[in-house]
Amino acid sequence: MIRRLIATCLALGALFATPVQANAPPGMLEARILPGWRMADGRHMAAIHITLKDGWKTYWRAPGDAGIPPAFDWRGSRNLDGTAITWPAPRRIDQGGLLTFGYHDAVTLPLTVTPSRTGRPVRLEGVLEMGVCKDICVPVRLTVAADLPRDVTRPDPRIVAALAERPLSAGEAGVSRVSCRLRPIEDGLGLVAEITMPSAGGDELAVIETADPRVWVARTTAMRQGPRLIAETELVHVEGRSFMLDRSGLRITVLGRDHAVDIRGCASSG
Repeated sequence: MIRRLIATCLALGALFATPVQANAPPGMLEARILPGWRMADGRHMAAIHITLKDGWKTYWRAPGDAGIPPAFDWRGSRNLDGTAITWPAPRRIDQGGLLTFGYHDAVTLPLTVTPSRTGRPVRLEGVLEMGVCKDICVPVRLTVAADLPRDVTRPDPRIVAALAERPLSAGEAGVSRVSCRLRPIEDGLGLVAEITMPSAGGDELAVIETADPRVWVARTTAMRQGPRLIAETELVHVEGRSFMLDRSGLRITVLGRDHAVDIRGCASSG
């Protein structure tokens, strides 16, 4: 396990061996806020639209073997209580033997905005930090800002289309049972998840995330046994410490040819 972790770190080092810069070169990418519309419950639906130069890609919230997950800092905003991103299903990206997950060309990230004071204007202003890759990987830092219209209630079709690209929920996908079995390994925990669900199509992949960012999750192997998808991985604390795993905080995303499935929580298999 440790050898695998070291190999991953070396691979990351190779990707970033070329000098990088804090800001994107002109034309590499653009990011802007789509101001969206005010919803009936007082929240606001906006989006971050990112356009990438031909051949460049960026990463999903769980980037895989390599890459930088996007990070957002909205402390420059006004009348903002919270935000929540709806992630469109990512694509599988193979880069030099590494398996990563992300987006090519362009991506729209729907953003549900909760005002501190309902009915008042919202100024959304933030810093976006992300990685973009082609032959090299470049960390970039961008500032985006927009005033969100409180009197617009008509949905933006671009954001509606992005919302439709999200993974299906477990209920929508017909998931009937999810269970996880844990076993101790030399430096962490081995995890086997058994998911009873119809096929998502083709060669299914599974991505497992934990609620604790300090717990590193290895690449997951997945195989189908009739109605069940068996996903197996290993988990280790990045500081080499022992840890408790919150099963309710586990998140399993199944990526298939036809659709993706977002599964929250994983009960003990006994």
